[in-house]
Amino acid sequence: MQAIMETLFDACYLVGVVVLGLCILKTSREKQYRLFGVMAVTLGAGDAFHLVPRAYALLTDGLQAHAAALGVGKLVTSVTMTVFYVLLFYVWKQRYHRKEPQRGLTAAVWALAAVRVALCLFPQNNWLSPHPPLAWGIARNVPFAALGLLVIVLFYRAAGKDKKDGYRFMWLAVTLSFAFYVPVVLWADALPAVGMLMIPKTLAYVWVVWMGWKEARRAVSC
Repeated sequence: MQAIMETLFDACYLVGVVVLGLCILKTSREKQYRLFGVMAVTLGAGDAFHLVPRAYALLTDGLQAHAAALGVGKLVTSVTMTVFYVLLFYVWKQRYHRKEPQRGLTAAVWALAAVRVALCLFPQNNWLSPHPPLAWGIARNVPFAALGLLVIVLFYRAAGKDKKDGYRFMWLAVTLSFAFYVPVVLWADALPAVGMLMIPKTLAYVWVVWMGWKEARRAVSC
């Protein structure tokens, strides 16, 4: 029953964010919304590399028998999630500081993203192992968390106090996604039940995409 419910949840999530992303790309002409559409599709496509093998494993002979496929999926997802936050930064830049170069912030975002991806590519991560080292899991997520924190602060300062801004809760959605993700990184191997936090973490990302879709639709109807 758990395998079926998790698979259905993941399928709805993947289809939902990709469809919303494609709808944004189809109906929007503004750069910020097209970036948001690409971001949503990247999120769904990247997560599919991990969630589809996971669903197959759960419905067949178990996760242990597919450790290599799941590991490769986690690697791809780690990279695409980094791309997701880089694109979200550019959404912020297009919406709030289109005419300002923001060279320092841009350099910081790309530096954090590059360090994150580089750490993910080190063989010491042992992606193909059923029990990869926790130390490397923490190390590669430090620049990722720093990138997320930067995006949180930027959106909070730009829109967090403006009740008319459709992105006013973007900072909160990203904060929640990390709040649910960090315990999974730290304790999911020792306490498998902690892995259930990936459900609200996923819903936080759906919220992010939903906000972008609503704003894109509002912009088209104006």
